[in-house]
Amino acid sequence: MSAETPAAAGQFTRRRLQFRAWRGERPFWAGLFVMLGGLPIAYFPYANLQIGHLTLAMATTAGAGSLIIGVLLVVLGVSLWFQKHVRVFAGVAAILLALVSIPVSNIGGFLIGFLLSLVGGAMAVSWAPGTPPAQEPPADGNGHDGTPQGAIADTTALEPVEGAAARGDAGPSQGHEVLGENDLSGTSPANGANGRHSAG
Repeated sequence: MSAETPAAAGQFTRRRLQFRAWRGERPFWAGLFVMLGGLPIAYFPYANLQIGHLTLAMATTAGAGSLIIGVLLVVLGVSLWFQKHVRVFAGVAAILLALVSIPVSNIGGFLIGFLLSLVGGAMAVSWAPGTPPAQEPPADGNGHDGTPQGAIADTTALEPVEGAAARGDAGPSQGHEVLGENDLSGTSPANGANGRHSAG
């Protein structure tokens, strides 16, 4: 296999971007924390610690309860990944199960499972789906550079009116005949027709 294999790099990049898009549409980290919190809660009551020839059993009287809590936390974490509409229920249930695991399962899996489940449940409750990006209007040629007609203000400079009314030396009646009664387009102090009539 040569050092230059663009197909493999492109395939990896495409898969990574697909996973990134999938991860962004759901409470991924909340589900991961809840699942990781369920593992020590379910494991420690059934584990034996070997210290030389001494076997230390960490089992509790409620070992079955620890297993149920751990399995439920793992199931809630998976449901957060694939059923994101139950995120509030799954988050609250994960927080409650984490609290119940303190007296039932070796102080919540020696506080490891308790803290992971608590943080994951809080993240699941607080997660909200993002808004999709706004769709751009189609470029159908109605406006300038693909923008709809009327979206850009008309900034065309008006040409001064030719004749006596534009120079300002016309009387009141002549100015009204050229510009109209209420037409003030083209009036500016530069061309002398600023809407006022001279007295002389």
